[in-house]
Amino acid sequence: MSPGAKSASAFSHGRSQSSVPLLPYADNTPPTSPASPSFAPRYMPYFAPKRRLVVTACLSLAAIVLVSLVFTTLASHEHAFEVYVHPVPPPYVSSPVVNDPPVDDPMPKDEEPEEALEYSPLVLGPPTESFRDNLRNDTKYITSWISAGWTNDIMTYANLIYLGAITDRVPVVGMFTPSHIGGDVPPILFGEVFDVPRFNRESGIQIVEWYEVKDPESEVVDDLGCWNVWEAVQFNEHHPRGSSVVDWLKLDVSYTKAPNWIKLIPDYPHDMCSTFWSLARLSFPEERAKNIGNPLPSPMHNASLDPDEHMLCFDYLYYTCAQQSSDLEHDYAPTWRYVMRYLRWTEHIEMIAGLYVRQIFGLPVTAELPPYIAIHVRHGDFANWCWAAEQPEDCFAPLSVIARRVREVQEELRERKGVDIPMTRVLITSDETDPAWWDEVAALGWRTVDHNAAGTAEAFGRWYPVILDAAIQSGALGFVGTDRSTYSIVSRRRVETWNDGATRMVLWGYKGADDH
Repeated sequence: MSPGAKSASAFSHGRSQSSVPLLPYADNTPPTSPASPSFAPRYMPYFAPKRRLVVTACLSLAAIVLVSLVFTTLASHEHAFEVYVHPVPPPYVSSPVVNDPPVDDPMPKDEEPEEALEYSPLVLGPPTESFRDNLRNDTKYITSWISAGWTNDIMTYANLIYLGAITDRVPVVGMFTPSHIGGDVPPILFGEVFDVPRFNRESGIQIVEWYEVKDPESEVVDDLGCWNVWEAVQFNEHHPRGSSVVDWLKLDVSYTKAPNWIKLIPDYPHDMCSTFWSLARLSFPEERAKNIGNPLPSPMHNASLDPDEHMLCFDYLYYTCAQQSSDLEHDYAPTWRYVMRYLRWTEHIEMIAGLYVRQIFGLPVTAELPPYIAIHVRHGDFANWCWAAEQPEDCFAPLSVIARRVREVQEELRERKGVDIPMTRVLITSDETDPAWWDEVAALGWRTVDHNAAGTAEAFGRWYPVILDAAIQSGALGFVGTDRSTYSIVSRRRVETWNDGATRMVLWGYKGADDH
């Protein structure tokens, strides 16, 4: 590295929370770079069908045994899965991700194995030392990075996938990097959370993960030219958006600032959205040629590269929309209609979430999942957005208001589906820390899971409490969320689309905000 050269993470930026309201401008705290060595993928998505079934069955059996052991241990602690009444919500901090048990070769000796691709057909072969060696000449690709909380990162990757679809490019999706769970936790693969083969099949959009393109153990640092969207849509940071994903992938990026016309509302500092079709213009030769020629040298190799044509690249796509910054809250949202609705959990996560729900409601592990209502209450850092409240206690809706929303959901489900869900089948998650508040929750008969008492992080890894909460919410027939929380917004859309469920969002910010 030349004297004075910056690291690949030189352009740092604070990661915004998953539920920061109104997509505001984040602070300047640099993101924590993961401290763990390169991860190795656990699941290959292109197993032969028979092998995939056996692996899934073994993983399911292992998880059932593990969850059973967890809950058996907890059985000695009275009310371990009763309503959570604790002065501080369980932190998503524990031991690193544990490895799944090894699976012996299940194929009988006298049976011929089925032919199967051991790599994605979207690339030339197994992952290579340099990503370029694995790109097909007849295929164009698109990629981008994440730099926020987990839910926002899902939305960012969804924007990438949709932009790939409208530009006829294969989206190359990276891993999820830790934000709320501690920077020492290794990343988790996109395909360990979401069922990628199912997505490719049901959405009609073909995606590939970075670990399938470039060997995660490679020491080769690849040069890449990318578009700098971040500097074109906001006026506080005069550099591209930083991301630790670039470090994990060992990329040395040379950025070219995108033209100002990509911004949805020109010269408006309070909205940072670009639009899909303005970015799509940069994906094609004519508009690209008009806007290249002034790249920023890369931090490691000092390479000045125009945005790549084979592997199209943008620094940050979270603030990308179709028509308005709140697209995802509306039924027309293209990223929901064409991408996110098809991002279903892996069978492994669905199975564990189902086991947790059964245990929370005191049901046998083999029992059919009952219909239930999930609640997500976000307080915490939302207190910073309470300037319209005359008194601090007036900012958030009281539990009586949330209970009214629950009753509305109950009534709609009775009228529309003939399903009666009692208050004892209501499950709440929240970051609230006030013990008196949790006492009120207990009085309502609502249930929750204490991941700390359950040992979720110890059993499955520190990623799993937040993932399982989202999976549990998505399995509900009714949902009550917190207005302007992206975590709630995505859970609401899942319940509505996947389960034809009833949903409500609780307004907040000043006294009586949710009166109606």
